[in-house]
Amino acid sequence: MRKGLLSTVAALSLAGSLTACGSDSGGESSGSGAKKPKIGVILPDSKSSARWETADRKYLGEAFKAAGVDYDIQNAQGDKQQFQTIADQMITSGVNVLVIVNLDSGTGKAVLDKAKSQGVATIDYDRLTLGGSAQYYVSFDNTAVGKLQGEGLSKCLTDMKAQKPIVATLNGSPTDNNATLFAQGYNGVLDPKYKAGEYVKGPDQSVPDWDNAQAGTIFEQMLTSQPKIGGVLAANDGLGNAVIAVLRKERRNGQVPVTGQDATVQGLQNILAGDQCMTVYKAVKKEADATARLAISLAKGEKGTTNATVEDPEGKREVPSVLETPVAIYKENVKDVVDDGFVTKEELCTGKYAALCTEAGIE
Repeated sequence: MRKGLLSTVAALSLAGSLTACGSDSGGESSGSGAKKPKIGVILPDSKSSARWETADRKYLGEAFKAAGVDYDIQNAQGDKQQFQTIADQMITSGVNVLVIVNLDSGTGKAVLDKAKSQGVATIDYDRLTLGGSAQYYVSFDNTAVGKLQGEGLSKCLTDMKAQKPIVATLNGSPTDNNATLFAQGYNGVLDPKYKAGEYVKGPDQSVPDWDNAQAGTIFEQMLTSQPKIGGVLAANDGLGNAVIAVLRKERRNGQVPVTGQDATVQGLQNILAGDQCMTVYKAVKKEADATARLAISLAKGEKGTTNATVEDPEGKREVPSVLETPVAIYKENVKDVVDDGFVTKEELCTGKYAALCTEAGIE
């Protein structure tokens, strides 16, 4: 059972949707002359994935509150200028540590370098800023994420007894280093199958800024140029849902395996309905808790604890890192994500999905 891999994450129920823009802040200013630890976090957007607002903001805020430190969590909403403005405001407000999820490496590097020049400790969260100066990096093993996606698509094609299927690929944003790592993982699984003639390599395209609307347009074009696409490697649940929406219009949903990532409510519902073959669950609470522990240590002037190093090929340096382990989710173990508290039964099992949840053993 995969459940054992998930059991280390505390079971918590997600609260209702958090405000997408604006900020969360907590803690109280110290009355003494000493500078009290204060941590700033900049999230990237709320469009590329629901997780940034529904999971990351929640778990980071809870961890900082529990530690009694001042914090400020803001979302740049995909705006590079706003990203830099938020960073400037946080540095001016006296943060000791700045945690960022970059929108691209250029913007991220500028923010990290400015923070460093002001004596502010820095952490890359979830995405590594290539050529940047972050002191630490916290994420998942993103090549392993991609490998799970490639293996998942292969499993689903085998289950459907597909004969030499044409496989289309929707990669993530070309400005996101994680998308590059995901692709390394799934191409490492799929390329040998293309070479052996088991699969036929179909259209392969990146989706700018992980934009779901663009993904739908791109996939419609793919399907026009190659109507017999038999499988889709979609790099996350949002892209996967865009693909599924197009397949529904063609009455082919459920007939073409589609992958995903992030174990979003929408992605899990698509899996229960048989329209999506799998997703990758990244226990965001573990990632957020590890980041909070590291940030709190740095804010107190202590050294952080890591379990890995990750190469920054542009910066030609090894970045001390904390990497967590991803888990593949299929219809038979969607229940594990609910048991883990990442999504609630109330969110997942609405309307037509209630009966599907019962069939999947979600009670």
